[in-house]
Amino acid sequence: MDGPIEQKVQMAKEYSRTQRVADQVQKELAQIIQLEMKDPRLGLVTVSAVDVSRDLAFADVYVSFLGVDEQKHIDESVEVLNHAAGFLRSQLARAVKLRFTPQLRFYYDSSLRRGQYLSSLIEQAVAEDNRHGE
Repeated sequence: MDGPIEQKVQMAKEYSRTQRVADQVQKELAQIIQLEMKDPRLGLVTVSAVDVSRDLAFADVYVSFLGVDEQKHIDESVEVLNHAAGFLRSQLARAVKLRFTPQLRFYYDSSLRRGQYLSSLIEQAVAEDNRHGE
């Protein structure tokens, strides 16, 4: 019977394995999307993060698109990637040596847009303070 220490060690091993797989999937997918995807609806895609399930069956891939702010275009781009998930998975299987390649699910990562918005709010507040201080 495993004690609490053995369970923590097993969890740490499991986490590091899933994290290593996620890092490798992120790196390889970024290259595959850039080099292999020929869809004109996709612009410059950034793979910002990948979360792999503990059983390695699924990989949630978070992407952002350079220079794209319109929600309709973002949704269409994510749909294109989800539609191409089977192709991308087969390309990934060639690049990453795993017994089982996770199923890919793509999501838009809005953190970059949120960060830019918060930066602009801060700049506006500083400019307003400077005007009041004069």
